[in-house]
Amino acid sequence: MGPSADNHTACGAPPHGPMIETFQRPLPHGVTLSCRASGAPGRPVLVFLHGFPEGAFIWDAFLEHFSQPENGGYRCVAPNLRGFERSTAPQELEAYRPKHLVQDIAALVASETQEGQPLACLVAHDWGGAVAWNFANQLAHLTEKLTIINSPHPGTFLRELKGNPRQQASSAYMNFLIQPDAEALLTRNDFERLWAFFSDMAVAGQPLAWMTEAVKNQYREVWSAGLRGGCNYYRASPLRPPRPQDPAAAAINIPENMLTVAIPTMVVWGMGDTALPPELLDGLAHYIPQLRLHKVDGATHWIVHEQPQLLISYLQAFLQT
Repeated sequence: MGPSADNHTACGAPPHGPMIETFQRPLPHGVTLSCRASGAPGRPVLVFLHGFPEGAFIWDAFLEHFSQPENGGYRCVAPNLRGFERSTAPQELEAYRPKHLVQDIAALVASETQEGQPLACLVAHDWGGAVAWNFANQLAHLTEKLTIINSPHPGTFLRELKGNPRQQASSAYMNFLIQPDAEALLTRNDFERLWAFFSDMAVAGQPLAWMTEAVKNQYREVWSAGLRGGCNYYRASPLRPPRPQDPAAAAINIPENMLTVAIPTMVVWGMGDTALPPELLDGLAHYIPQLRLHKVDGATHWIVHEQPQLLISYLQAFLQT
């Protein structure tokens, strides 16, 4: 897809670092993704996928780092997933099924890579990781490597949701997010409940040093564009704790061939993640023969904000092997 279809603006660049461009990328199947990017088109491509309740901006330090020539000179692209920020936000739940989310990323990859060239790496956190696990299983030829940050593999997640009371309790928030009035409740009082998502998952007693007023304003901008799409990810997925009136995960079985990932995969896990306990790492190697695992003590679910330089160093080493 040529640049004529894009509306490019530069923004948020550090005084001497590379520019981050923002643009709307129309895709052939009728969805448009609002993107942030850095680095020259035509270079090897890295794609970064965010989670909930986040947006593409969480990856800015990564875009700036990896687009620099001395760090590989990659073309780095971080889309806002469908339903987030200014990306297309369908109303119907069906539009948030995995096949559609994977289709968005496959089309984005096709628009950014040279014909026949895979991504150098797909990097993803939280819900972005849910999309990336599926992408790597179904379309492994489209990326050379996969990096997952605190996002459960569907095989281990389903196992824990079915049989581990700790995981069921940790995931209970999902049953709030599927309520019909969830987005209205999340919006109230300057997004009070959304800020609690961050503070409640912080290391006990530690302030959120990274949550500056500038970062809060970036979040407000994403959330003000609408929260229905983000909540629809939870509504469309059966991977949530079973309840008496809703079997959810208990009714699901995923075939083994939909769970394997054949490409080199790095998983980085903040071990203080209260929503996604470390039991989710047990048995990962069964699904991922080429697994590299980094466990980070003292980091939480929000490790992308807490320790971006550590994650960048892990990714830099992974890309060079």
